[in-house]
Amino acid sequence: MTQLKGEKHALVIIDMLNDFIGEKAALRCENGEKIVPKIREAIDFCHENGIQVVHVQEAHRKNDADFRVRPVHAIKGTWGSEFIEELQPEEDKGDYIVQKRRHSAFSYTDFDLFLREEKIDTVVLTGVWTNVCVRSTASDALYHGYNVIALSDATASQDDDMHRGGLRDIGIFGEVMTTEEYMDAAKKKFSQDAQTV
Repeated sequence: MTQLKGEKHALVIIDMLNDFIGEKAALRCENGEKIVPKIREAIDFCHENGIQVVHVQEAHRKNDADFRVRPVHAIKGTWGSEFIEELQPEEDKGDYIVQKRRHSAFSYTDFDLFLREEKIDTVVLTGVWTNVCVRSTASDALYHGYNVIALSDATASQDDDMHRGGLRDIGIFGEVMTTEEYMDAAKKKFSQDAQTV
């Protein structure tokens, strides 16, 4: 069984928004629809076990420079930028929302500040797209000194090659595991921590 790095984790859900998930999505990631149940499972596990949950929301300005290279999507305040119904943030359970305008959740946001304030040293990444926003966030997490875990069955890209490529890159400097493997390892860690108290 995998030994988890880090003392305090945050589950990070990246861009599970209307403009990425579902038939009406402007930048639809069809494989992203398949990972919703796994992300839901991970969120529920984290809520039950006191692990911080962070929802990352792409929220562009109307004439964002990002639209020079990609189609218009996820404009702040629009339906496209809203979280999908199945994965709404639960702020009553302590969920935190990070809004971003670039691929990485660390780029020009308060994500790093929040993690440091909460003494979190490990990010557990889920969401879309594995080879773009998930990978960019993973790289920046490394640069900022965090441990990185990516959940292979709770991340997705437009196609399997993109997904595998993203996970392969993240696996060079982080851990890649399934949702079940992560939860099993976390349970073992909680048990060990309880015994040392």
